[in-house]
Amino acid sequence: MPRIAKLYFRTAIIFLIIGIAMGLTMAISQDHSAIGAHAHANLLGWVTMAIFGGYHALNPAKAERRIAMIQYMVYTTGVALMVPALYLMLTGNPAMEPVVAIASLITFAGVLLFAVIIFSGETAPRPATAAQ
Repeated sequence: MPRIAKLYFRTAIIFLIIGIAMGLTMAISQDHSAIGAHAHANLLGWVTMAIFGGYHALNPAKAERRIAMIQYMVYTTGVALMVPALYLMLTGNPAMEPVVAIASLITFAGVLLFAVIIFSGETAPRPATAAQ
């Protein structure tokens, strides 16, 4: 399995743990004000990153390209900043809103980079044709 796929799966499971911990905290406290942060941790962290990892596992030639690691770093940075900032904002710290906005833009840039990866041509060498 390509390195980038492993990184995505490992990062995804960390976000799943964080998302579940947030969900348990909300359930125990009966305070569901952070539901948006919980959803972002699970959907952008766990689900989307697992899908990114699966794509790279199925497309090892694209996984080895430099843009794949750049995309991982950009997207992961965005989500890693967004989830705690959103949690803090939703639980009573409105000063975190600019951080959430910037993190959202970084995350979106990561999604756009993933679109570039998907729509770019294959990088695997083509088989040689028989000499005529």
